[in-house]
Amino acid sequence: MTDFRLVADRIAADIAAGRLRPGQRLPPQRAFARRNGMAASTAERVYGELARRGLVVGETGRGTFVRATEPDAQPGHTLAEAAADAPPVNLELNYPAVEGQSELLAPALASLLRPDALAEGLHRPAPAAGTAAAREAVAGLLATGGWRPSPDGILFAGNARQAVAATLASLVRPGGRIGVEELTYPLVKEIAARLGAVLVPLAHDERGPLPGAVAAAHRAAPLSALYLQPTLHNPTSLTMDTARRAELAEVVHTLGTPVVEDRVWSFLHTGDEPPLAALAPGLVHVVDGLSKRVAPGLTAGFAVVPAARTEAVGRAVRSGGWSAGAFALEAAVRWIGDGTVDRLAGAKRRDARRRQLLAARELDGFDLSSAPASCFVWWRLPAPWRADTFTAAARARGIAVTPGTAFPAGPGRTPDAVRLGLGSVTEPVLVRALRDLADVARGAAAG
Repeated sequence: MTDFRLVADRIAADIAAGRLRPGQRLPPQRAFARRNGMAASTAERVYGELARRGLVVGETGRGTFVRATEPDAQPGHTLAEAAADAPPVNLELNYPAVEGQSELLAPALASLLRPDALAEGLHRPAPAAGTAAAREAVAGLLATGGWRPSPDGILFAGNARQAVAATLASLVRPGGRIGVEELTYPLVKEIAARLGAVLVPLAHDERGPLPGAVAAAHRAAPLSALYLQPTLHNPTSLTMDTARRAELAEVVHTLGTPVVEDRVWSFLHTGDEPPLAALAPGLVHVVDGLSKRVAPGLTAGFAVVPAARTEAVGRAVRSGGWSAGAFALEAAVRWIGDGTVDRLAGAKRRDARRRQLLAARELDGFDLSSAPASCFVWWRLPAPWRADTFTAAARARGIAVTPGTAFPAGPGRTPDAVRLGLGSVTEPVLVRALRDLADVARGAAAG
């Protein structure tokens, strides 16, 4: 009987020696079994062992491809925080910062560090409803396009991710179905898995999810909720126009389907499209936060929920252990009140516009999707590149990018694309990284 591990070792050696190159497709398992005189089940175990070692990746309907040249490469989480061995240039993470940011934030923090201030309970978790001052401040911060949320409907979590998790947990039970864009925020896939829920990709066009697709998905089996990013969608930077928002609001109103509207990146957008919450106020739950506006370590998350749902979402915040810290909440009140958050948001919009111009210049001629003030670039790669092999090649040059495989909500062909986060490195480093990535992409195309 053939030892599948020895066969996997032989293929690993071919990959290490360059006889099998990144992106090269292996034979179908049955063909491999016939060629090597083994059972089909043994071939399946060989391919499984190679995938476990991080050497190959299988894609539905396409086959199995060599993933990387390092024989000891280990598969990792594409959106993990930077580790000690992370590449020097990380274009996965996207925490925009601007010059003078620390100087702007420090004054509000200084007064909170006095012993008498800390003795007032600022070292403790805040209740889900926060404080009256915090609710009023956030209502003003989130007001846009004629919409101002009611302070009574605002709840707080430790960050926007936790606000998303708590809101979905309050809406979806095990076995429930969540309608999402075909490419969605990877964290939502993890939340759905923990909830035992199923993500339902919604067909879309260049304006966003199709209203008819929402209705069709609901007819197939009721949707527990929708999770949508109408403004500066991650990863494509698409912003739905007002007409599409109105069409979607009409559909969810007819169906009675609740919506989680993620507006985390909306502060960078200067358009006047109304939030979905303004168009279907009894159904839409808005999530937002300060991680991107301010800094990831000094933050609070917000959930603006319909009046009838404050208790349910509040319970989810408490049971998930997702409460905001009282210190962070008080700092947020001060930063919002003295205009610091608005000044930072304006500076980050200007910074994002400069970085988008740099990306357009350095990646000229490639197939890119973005927006003038977005912190993302969605790059559809030239043939013969695939997302996984390009990501491996970029890492070999010391650059981390997010492969398109991180974003699809359902099975099927994965995008031959990568997402570049522009906001977490200095501009000179960004320019050098973009030039290196362009060289990598052109090198494969020329070959």
